[in-house]
Amino acid sequence: MKSPTAVEGTATLGGIPLEPYYSEDASRKTPPPPGDYPYTRGIHPAMYRQRLWTMRQFSGFATPEETNQRYHYLLAKGQTGLSVAFDLPTLMGVDSDHATAEGEVGKCGVAISSLEDMETLFRGIPLADVTVSMTINSPAPILFAMYLAVAEKQGADWKQLSGTLQNDILKEYIAQKEYLYPPRPSMRLVTDVIEFCTHQVPKFNPVSISGYHIREAGSTAVQELAFTLRDGMEYVDWALERGLDIDAFAPRLSFFFNSHNDFFEEIAKFRAARRMWAETMRHRYGAQDERSWKMRFHTQTAGCSLTWQQPYNNVMRTAIQALAGVIGGTQSLHTNSLDEAYALPSEHAVTLALRTQQVIAHESGVADVPDPFGGSYYVEQLTNQVEEAANDYIRRIDAMGGMIPAIEQNFPQREIAEASFAFQKEVERGREVIVGVNRFTSDAEERIQLLQINEASGEKQRAKLARLRKERDNGKVAQCLNALKRAAAGRENTMPLLVDAVKSAVTVGEICQAFQDVYGPWRETTVL
Repeated sequence: MKSPTAVEGTATLGGIPLEPYYSEDASRKTPPPPGDYPYTRGIHPAMYRQRLWTMRQFSGFATPEETNQRYHYLLAKGQTGLSVAFDLPTLMGVDSDHATAEGEVGKCGVAISSLEDMETLFRGIPLADVTVSMTINSPAPILFAMYLAVAEKQGADWKQLSGTLQNDILKEYIAQKEYLYPPRPSMRLVTDVIEFCTHQVPKFNPVSISGYHIREAGSTAVQELAFTLRDGMEYVDWALERGLDIDAFAPRLSFFFNSHNDFFEEIAKFRAARRMWAETMRHRYGAQDERSWKMRFHTQTAGCSLTWQQPYNNVMRTAIQALAGVIGGTQSLHTNSLDEAYALPSEHAVTLALRTQQVIAHESGVADVPDPFGGSYYVEQLTNQVEEAANDYIRRIDAMGGMIPAIEQNFPQREIAEASFAFQKEVERGREVIVGVNRFTSDAEERIQLLQINEASGEKQRAKLARLRKERDNGKVAQCLNALKRAAAGRENTMPLLVDAVKSAVTVGEICQAFQDVYGPWRETTVL
C-alpha cells in the first residue's frame, strides 16, 4: 500500500518510488544462475522444467463428510496436493457443540473436533501418497496429532509423510488474531512440534511461516517480507535454545506469501525473500547444509484484492497474481476463486481457479525458463530496494530484542494499521484505482452461483460429539488431560501426549482448555 510520502509521484503499490525508466547504471550485477547461492533466481537450476509447482487449492467447508467429497473432486480435476481450511470454532480451539460455536460450524472451513472427524475428512485418501497442508495455528499441535493418528491407522510410516503444518503463532499476534495463549507458552508449543518432527516426522514441514495474513491485514509488500522473515528467525532462535542443531530442522522450515496486484513488486519480493533467507541462515546462524539456505514457499493470490462488485474481474486479478507467483519461483500455489468476496468457493468457481493454474503451467510458456525477468534493469533494482527496506525493519526489530518484545510493544501491528489506513485514504480519494469499485463502475448486479452451507451441519456435528462423549472412556480422557497439564507446566514435549490423547477421543476444545488452564488467556493491549 502506498505510503503518504510516495503518492505524489509514481510508486509501487507498496510505496517504493519509481524512476521514469531503468538502465544498466541503475541495477547491480545480475545474480548467479538459478540453483546457485543465494538463490535469488530460484532454488533449483531447472525449476519448473523439471517439476511444476504443486497446485494446492485451499478447501474445507461444512462437515468432514462434505469436505471429503470436495477433496476427491479436486484430486480428480488434477489438483496435486490438499490444503485444509478449518472452520472458526476449530481455529479458535472450541468444539462444534460449544456455545460460542453456534452459527459458525462449517461456515469458513471444515469442522473438526475429534479424531473421528479427521478420519472422515481423509477417508479414501492415502496420506502416504498425498501431501497435505493444514492452515491451523493455536490448536495446530492437536490437529497434527490427529493427522498422525489417521496416517498410522492407514498403515503409513510417519517418516515418509509429507506436507505442511502452518503452526505460525507469531503472525496471529501480528495480524490474524486467532491466538489462545500468551506468546511465550505458544512459542513453546510450536517448538515442541519442530522438535518432534525433526526426530519422528522428518519429511513434514512443522511450521509454515506466513506473510499471507500479514498482507491481508493491510501491510505493504516490504512489511510482509520483513515481519515474515523476522518471525522465521524467532522460530530458529527458539529451536536452537531447545538444543536442536540448525541443519537438523532448518531444511524443513517453509514459508507462505501473498501475491498481490503489483506484478513486478511481487516478483521482486519473492526474489528478495530467497536471497535474504539464504544469507540469514548462512551468516547469522552458521548453517552448513545447503538445504538450510534454500527458502521453499507456498503462494496464495490476494484475498483482500477480491471485490464483490463485478466479481468476474477477480478472475483477471487472480491470473495476474498467480503469474507473479510462478515467475517469482513459488513451490506451490493456491488461486483464489471469483466468488470468495461473497462466500466459500462453489465447485464451478474453484474449478476455474484451478484451470487458471493449469493454463499458466501448460499454455503460457512461463514455466519453460527459470526467473525470466532475471537481469531486467527494473526487476533487479526493485529486488534490491525491497530487500534494503525489509532489512531496515528487521534491524529495528532486533534492536527491540526480537519479535515477541516487538509484538508486546505493538510495533508490527501499528505499522500495518498505518499502511492499511494510508491505502484506504488513497482509494477513497480515487488515487488508487480499483476497477469496478471506484472507477468503471456499473449499476447492474452480476448474479453468480454461490456455495450454500447447510445449517444442518452444526446439528450433525453436535450429535456426533454427544455420541462420542457418551461412548468413550471418560476416565481415560481425564488421565490424558491431566498428563497434558503436567507436561505443559513442565518441560516435557507435549506431542507424544497429544497423540495419545486424540487416540483416546479427547477433543480439540478439551485439550485447548487444558492448556489454557495452565497458561491463561492472552489479551492484546491496542496502541494506535
